[in-house]
Amino acid sequence: MASTDTTPKVAAPGKGDDLAGLEAGLDALDTVETHRTPVREVFVKKILPPLLAVGLVLLVWQVLVAAKVTDETKLPAPSAVWDSLSDMWIKGTLLEVIWTSVSRGLLGFLLALAIGTPLGLLVARVKFVRAAIGPILQGLQSLPSVAWVPPAVLWFGLNDAMMYTVILLGAVPSIANGLVSGIDQVPPLFLRAGRTLGATGLRGARHIVMPAALPGYLAGLKQGWAFSWRSLMAAEIIASSPDLGLGLGQLLENGRNNIDLPGVFLAILLILVVGIAIDLLIFSPVERWVLRSRGLLVKS
Repeated sequence: MASTDTTPKVAAPGKGDDLAGLEAGLDALDTVETHRTPVREVFVKKILPPLLAVGLVLLVWQVLVAAKVTDETKLPAPSAVWDSLSDMWIKGTLLEVIWTSVSRGLLGFLLALAIGTPLGLLVARVKFVRAAIGPILQGLQSLPSVAWVPPAVLWFGLNDAMMYTVILLGAVPSIANGLVSGIDQVPPLFLRAGRTLGATGLRGARHIVMPAALPGYLAGLKQGWAFSWRSLMAAEIIASSPDLGLGLGQLLENGRNNIDLPGVFLAILLILVVGIAIDLLIFSPVERWVLRSRGLLVKS
């Protein structure tokens, strides 16, 4: 009599199960946890610390003024600077002054971006061009931007062309060198894989080189903006003229000429605030996007 075994049999794990488990594990590693951060957490971690730092600086400033550490002609009270700000706001000149400089700085930076990007790509990919121009770009980057103001004035006179020339000469080397540095850090395996798939020439630069070099390129862009802003301020301070309009650099120079120390401090603070605002509103979101796309940023 044949015996029947009704006990369910468990199949031994095979290679298919192992591969499925391995793929599931890799997918879990590639998955980036993204969720909306609560408003309270954003306020506590990102907004509150800089507000406390600003408050601390204002407190120390006021204490130094109240203690009469130095004369008011050398260190004005925060209230005096606030009065200068309020006066400009009432007259309707505050936003105009800020926009004059910001528009110049952003337009000059975009021009530098349009020139520095292909130049950096050319220097990084063509050995002869790199040997010829690479050292020059490094030297130009280390040259203070203020040194270009006198020749730019002689070339173009006191006009916007002079301003943009100084910005370009200050920002283009930084953008180009940043891209060159980013391309130098691209793994050769990426380039070989791109060539195997037919991504050569401009197609390879667009789909392989530029995306892989994006972190270094972004660092060059941030430095390029810093050089653009610094170059513009140097040009506005040295080459001030009624024909150029009133920008933040001219505001700073006018405060010095009029021995208006609260006005000088106000101009310095506005220059600082604009630089921080551009970084927070433009470059920080782009940087977070790059980090998130590479799985380096866990929380959005």
